[in-house]
Amino acid sequence: MSLLEVRDLRVTYGSGAGAVPAVRGVDLTVGAGRKLGIAGESGCGKSTLALALLRLLPASARLSGRVLLDGEDVLAMKWGRLRAVRWAGASIVFQGAMHSLNAVHRIGDQIAEPLLVHGMAAPATARRRAGELLEQVGLPAARATAYPHELSGGQRQRVMIAMALACDPRLIVADEPTTALDVMVQAQILRLIERLVAEQDISLVMISHDLAVLADTCDRLAVMYAGRVVEEGPARQVYDAAAHPYGRALSAAFPRIGDPASRRAPRGLPGDPPDPASPPPGCPFHPRCPVALETCATAVPPLAEVAPGHRSACVLTTGTRA
Repeated sequence: MSLLEVRDLRVTYGSGAGAVPAVRGVDLTVGAGRKLGIAGESGCGKSTLALALLRLLPASARLSGRVLLDGEDVLAMKWGRLRAVRWAGASIVFQGAMHSLNAVHRIGDQIAEPLLVHGMAAPATARRRAGELLEQVGLPAARATAYPHELSGGQRQRVMIAMALACDPRLIVADEPTTALDVMVQAQILRLIERLVAEQDISLVMISHDLAVLADTCDRLAVMYAGRVVEEGPARQVYDAAAHPYGRALSAAFPRIGDPASRRAPRGLPGDPPDPASPPPGCPFHPRCPVALETCATAVPPLAEVAPGHRSACVLTTGTRA
């Protein structure tokens, strides 16, 4: 059964120079208790997509399509219903915990706040629950009296996870939750997220630029480029045998343990993603694609199945050549 269904989601930002499409017709599904990773370079629309799932975008953003959470369309919810769904139905772990936590409030009070706002506990019970949540994420309950600046980066990220779990949501959206952390702390946080998701049967949408991290953490993986999903399938399959040239480039950019050739000369990808305000015609990846054909400059290939449960948007893999 699907907990989250995203159908033809489009997000456009208004600007002085005109409309800027950031997400262009994304379709995704996340089953109950399942983990979906979303990968791509900076500027591909990952964080915009994550924020759109709970309508956390600025007023300049225009959204269309459907975001069905337990069958209810988040984009059509009235403010009161949306407020009730946030934290309790779905919550988000933002990247950069120091910027997300309030510097002048103790962390226990910040973890307890969603419980109080949603009327799920009295103040004394909420404070006690905050201590329990801190212990659940590997911190002493006594740290509830600390301020954010008194914690390390990894500890602050654990606080963000505790806050996301406070109201027992069924879905957690984690937007680059380990980007600012060193590799040892990153591994600890990833294992913590995996354990909590499994123990509490929570669905997870995890955003990252690191394909290897997502392949190790998630069941399925979607690769975004220029606001579109260009590949989607089983996580290990997409990582080890990507069908789309962009997916292969992302995978090859990281050295692999046990592969001396990739360690000594990891392959990158020249150039940058296109400007969302003026994407190239045809397949948006074709100016950087090492195997592009003439038709790629005019045709926009749809996502099509290349193997059971594995889809790609490339004329070379789907047989949609003009």
